[in-house]
Amino acid sequence: MKIINRNTLLCLIGVMTLASCASRKEFVYLEDMKSGLYYPIDKKHDPIVHRDDRLSITVNSKNPELAIPFNVQGGSYQVNSDGTVATSSSSSQREKGYRVDINGNIEFPMLGVIHVEGMTLNEVTEVIRNRIIEGNYIKNPLVMVEIMNFKYTVMGAVRSPGTKRVEGDRVTILEAIASAGDLNTNAATDRVAVIREVGETRQIYHHDLSSRKLFESPCFYLQQNDIVYVEPKYKKRDTEDNIYRYSTWGISLSTSIISLYLLLSNLLK
Repeated sequence: MKIINRNTLLCLIGVMTLASCASRKEFVYLEDMKSGLYYPIDKKHDPIVHRDDRLSITVNSKNPELAIPFNVQGGSYQVNSDGTVATSSSSSQREKGYRVDINGNIEFPMLGVIHVEGMTLNEVTEVIRNRIIEGNYIKNPLVMVEIMNFKYTVMGAVRSPGTKRVEGDRVTILEAIASAGDLNTNAATDRVAVIREVGETRQIYHHDLSSRKLFESPCFYLQQNDIVYVEPKYKKRDTEDNIYRYSTWGISLSTSIISLYLLLSNLLK
């Protein structure tokens, strides 16, 4: 049997070893951003209120006793012997908040029914503040409104899909993907969709994570109940991964066989 030139075999082993060790290209986010340049930040992000949201609403005043009727869900109160008013909070009551009903309304103490669906948190704050002033309850009330049950869902080609609940309401699409364990190897980085409820409809927005235009999207900051869907590059799950895995295994096996052949060739000389 004709023995293959040793140098040729060594070169072949080197090529196969490099091929087997090579990894697929990693994802590159925002690759068109330039170092040293400045990019604008949207500081005006303000979450929008939806049905089934639960709102935490707190009213404060220079005279605490005047604000008590507006904070009945925050706990009970009592008058001390010195005439001061003290409140005792209840965690179970505080966690409930004010639920936005199917008609987009909340029922607020003293002010009655208020329509809040579709408003931003700042707009809800101003509506409540103005009604308190107009009713001559408090001259200069301090009103704070927050969403208590902010959540979003991440699906598709990510490592840990699911619904995420967070404190606060300022979550970016990149933070959402990171919280889902980052992208899978089969993710299409230019086909990342956000499905959003807008009034009585749903809209879908597509994004390219490699482009800085992501910052300009109305979905860069997520809204309540948004769905982030990362499309896969191929329809059949893990097809590309299996091809890569089997080809790597085949190359490794071939390398081992050639190495063994070389060893035996040297021993038989």
